[in-house]
Amino acid sequence: MKRGGAATSATRTAPAGLGYAWYVVSVLMLAQTCSFIDRMIMGLLVGPIRATFSISDTQYSLLAGLAFAIFYSIMGLPLARIADRHSRRWLIAIGISFWSLMTAACGLAQGFWQLFLARMGVGVGEATLSPAAYSLISDYFPKHMLARAFSVFTLGVTIGSGLAYMIGGQVIALTQDIGAVRLPVLGEVHGWQATFLFVGAPGLLIALLMMTVREPQRTGLFPGAHHAQQVPISTVLAYFATRRRAVATHVIGASIFIMAVFSLNIWGPEYLVRTFGYSRAEAGLTFGAVMMTAGTLGLLTGGVLADRSFAGGRRDAYSRIILLSMAGMAPFAILLAFVSTPTLGVACLAAAVFFSAFQGGLSGGVMQLMTPNQMRGQAVALFLLTANLLGLGLGPTVVAVLTDFVFRSDAALNKSLALASAILIPLAAVIMLSGLKQVRAAIAEAQTYA
Repeated sequence: MKRGGAATSATRTAPAGLGYAWYVVSVLMLAQTCSFIDRMIMGLLVGPIRATFSISDTQYSLLAGLAFAIFYSIMGLPLARIADRHSRRWLIAIGISFWSLMTAACGLAQGFWQLFLARMGVGVGEATLSPAAYSLISDYFPKHMLARAFSVFTLGVTIGSGLAYMIGGQVIALTQDIGAVRLPVLGEVHGWQATFLFVGAPGLLIALLMMTVREPQRTGLFPGAHHAQQVPISTVLAYFATRRRAVATHVIGASIFIMAVFSLNIWGPEYLVRTFGYSRAEAGLTFGAVMMTAGTLGLLTGGVLADRSFAGGRRDAYSRIILLSMAGMAPFAILLAFVSTPTLGVACLAAAVFFSAFQGGLSGGVMQLMTPNQMRGQAVALFLLTANLLGLGLGPTVVAVLTDFVFRSDAALNKSLALASAILIPLAAVIMLSGLKQVRAAIAEAQTYA
């Protein structure tokens, strides 16, 4: 098979039935799991990395968020252009290999800026996944099942994050017992460095598995176009411009909400350490279990609710479930500042994670529903450009700045998380609500494309 757009008909036609389609989603979910292990492992390594490089919470948040988000966001659009024109499976396989190698490179960093650059490399690789994956899934499933398919793909977020914290916690516990780790060729490395090396390796196997995925026939083509090469960037920009209210309110509103979501996901383990005295191994196991159980249940619940609502005729069903996600998360995130026992703290974390996960498979899904096939990768990339610069790039930093400069105490992390959520989530809801009518109209129009 060629890597470009001229694939053979045998490889470009989706097999009959949904069994193979669910297999494809499962492979993409594994890739997403690998992605979030490599992305979220930073959430558990706050203490060791701060100690090694003598940095503050704010500096650490730049490593955990902005370093990754800059190139993840910038590279998203050109890589999405490739996804809309050429082989999506090849793009994803190459991306998985690259981000896995760059994750391992994080384990070789000897200073703040070396680690910063390696994290930027992880972002470049991971930018290949979501635009191409959303586009593939949209071609494999009928519209009334898309929310569930997107949600299963997004299970990689909760499973990957959970595994990152669990694996990282155990590696840290092991290296605390035995001291520095001596590796062949590399010699002695810190425990946090060994963690990066360990979690980077499995992605290379998933990249090989990605090559078993077939390119489906592209559906929902823009009127007058027969293949992706016929849609120039000027047409894409013009399409978004004529629907700017729908696109802007969804992208900006969802992105501000994701600032609160990523803040909780990145700082959740450290909240347990600083507020209730958990060891890092205990915090990793506890928060990892919360992500894998409450987060997974939330994703599946959000997908089912959205599909039922969409099948019932609500064109803005995805957006309404995202608003429900905001309403459910906010009170429990705010309560983090007031609970006084570990049991209540973990319960609030679990409830906040459960509701926050509703939006996981739906935010990018709204962009898929509003756009024709040849623009779907770029539509998701546009969303991710803002969502990750704001959500992952600035969300954790907002909490760190509140801790360092407003409350001026590491122990006030619980207050920082609560205050950030109390400001960001209502703002996000107001913005999304202001564009629901336009979102409904854009989705209704896009459903008429062949």
